[in-house]
Amino acid sequence: MFNGKFKAVTFSYDDGVTQDIRLIDLFNKYGLKATFNINSGCLGKTGELVRETYRVNHTKNDPEDVAKIYSGHEIAAHTLTHPSLPSLSDEDVINQVEKDRLALSELAGYEVVGMAYPGGGVNHDDRVVRLVREHTKIKYARTIISNHSFDIQEDLLRFKPTVYHNGEWDKMFELGEQFVKLKEDKPQILYVWGHAYEFDINDTWDRMEEFCKLVSGHDDIFYGTNKEILLSK
Repeated sequence: MFNGKFKAVTFSYDDGVTQDIRLIDLFNKYGLKATFNINSGCLGKTGELVRETYRVNHTKNDPEDVAKIYSGHEIAAHTLTHPSLPSLSDEDVINQVEKDRLALSELAGYEVVGMAYPGGGVNHDDRVVRLVREHTKIKYARTIISNHSFDIQEDLLRFKPTVYHNGEWDKMFELGEQFVKLKEDKPQILYVWGHAYEFDINDTWDRMEEFCKLVSGHDDIFYGTNKEILLSK
């Protein structure tokens, strides 16, 4: 159970981009909690991405602002520089993960224990998971494989989120409506993930706010960070 409740809602957002600030304001408005997965080696860098033919700002927050920006939420690792981990040597995988975790722990002022694997496609494999498990202090790691399920998972180093907001809007609302109506006697988790810059692509900030309204404010739901929910006893 999660603080005495069977249902829990959490969010996970990657890259440590400046759009996180607006998203955090939205989460705070509705009493929601999220985990933000950050590449410490990229903090402070300006940049752009082209997504769906749209050029979107991909500027990273400055390191000295990290603790303040993410206060009240969770900071987690995303590797130092966002490489494809399966393509790296064992030593480089360990360094990318553990050095990022340590750097973020110093910035956050608490020990970082969570992670999201960086990149699309096949962004982890058996070897990468084994290295993370045996050579870092990461306790959970999110994949990008949405399972559209609320069930508890045993392998926290290959955690599958419920739904990805970008490209799955209709499914996300369907799952959100289903989740808030659930009457359960077993632990269930609604876990949404994505990147905050994606809300700029088609200006879907209002739609995200609608979803926040939908899932927030329910007495039978615990709202927490990934760590608070996945590592709850």
